[in-house]
Amino acid sequence: MKPSKARRNRWDDHYTERARKEKYPARSVFKLQEIQRKFHVIKKGQHVLDCGCAPGSWLIYSSQLTGPGGKVVGIDLQPVTIHVPDNAVVHTGDVLSPDAALLTAIENGYHVVLSDMAPSTTGQKSTDAARSYALCRAALDLAVRVLLPGGSFVSKIFQGEDFQLYRDEVRAHFDKVKIFKPMSSRKASKEIFIFATGKL
Repeated sequence: MKPSKARRNRWDDHYTERARKEKYPARSVFKLQEIQRKFHVIKKGQHVLDCGCAPGSWLIYSSQLTGPGGKVVGIDLQPVTIHVPDNAVVHTGDVLSPDAALLTAIENGYHVVLSDMAPSTTGQKSTDAARSYALCRAALDLAVRVLLPGGSFVSKIFQGEDFQLYRDEVRAHFDKVKIFKPMSSRKASKEIFIFATGKL
């Protein structure tokens, strides 16, 4: 029996339904799928760090791409409650202020760092954009720390007055930087993705 319209989440759409059918915990997986199709970010056997990995859609999909010879490590403030693939591990921690124990646990030597992190929104565009920028800077700092030379970085950011600054900051550490807006992003969303490759 289908849920009534009144009981449906107002954000549900065909991507939400697809995610349920394909056993992913969130529709965000389709953004990473689009990024992967366009840029071929993740390859078999690679090590991937997923920042802000809950509820786990990017973690699952990345694990499928790397295969059993690869490894995916996730970090999130919230516990991940799904069954984690055999080639993945999750650490509970704060990317904004990672402590020594977290940095030791995740180690380094990654081929790809992903960040789909987003702040709790307030409805104030400037505030939300500033909070998004803070998360993105934290993800970039971590990427610079743990990526292998030549590695790749994918980061979501809310478009705002700090966007150009952030893009320039990413460019300082990578050979090539591109901007991408997935079709599966909600039309009303200010999110956009930065894809950077060739970590210097």
